[in-house]
Amino acid sequence: LGAQVAAEIASDPATYPVLARSTNVDAYAYLDAMRDDILNGGEVKFREEFAWELFIIDDNATLNAFCTPGGYIYVYSGLIKYLENSSSLAGVMGHEIAHADRRHSSSQLQKNYGVSVLLSLLSGNETAELLGNIAGSLTTLAFSRTDEKQADEYSVNYLCPTSFDAAGAANFFQKIIDEGGSSATPAFLSTH
Repeated sequence: LGAQVAAEIASDPATYPVLARSTNVDAYAYLDAMRDDILNGGEVKFREEFAWELFIIDDNATLNAFCTPGGYIYVYSGLIKYLENSSSLAGVMGHEIAHADRRHSSSQLQKNYGVSVLLSLLSGNETAELLGNIAGSLTTLAFSRTDEKQADEYSVNYLCPTSFDAAGAANFFQKIIDEGGSSATPAFLSTH
């Protein structure tokens, strides 16, 4: 499912303007190294089973990141530019990795669409429109408080064996609180 959603996102550059790796080598190298540090810490359960491919979406107005089932990680350029240190970005990335690794994304999609619809999609019996809807819902997928708490906890666990501050995600949330919560709630907070 994650691979199909990734293909759908790649086919819709108007909605998801993914930056090309060939022209953004340094940015991808930086994020790939961060992702690899997190994955190689020994805490990610599906380290070998999931793709863990990383993409940067060129949207400076959006403070968000998401991860599809199967480990396709999307980080918006707005979030990258907003964060003041690498530990905050690593914390957010760890949080998103946790959603995939703990299968929160899959569970929430099953609740939203039903197992039969997802199985039908995997077997090729559903339309591209449904796949587009699923791709779109991943950017605004609202997880339960339990799932969010678990993703926060696992982000800390994932970052402990790395050189990043394990409270990286907390630093991000604190920055938003310190700014007094502007009238426009960032996408990341509206779904977390």
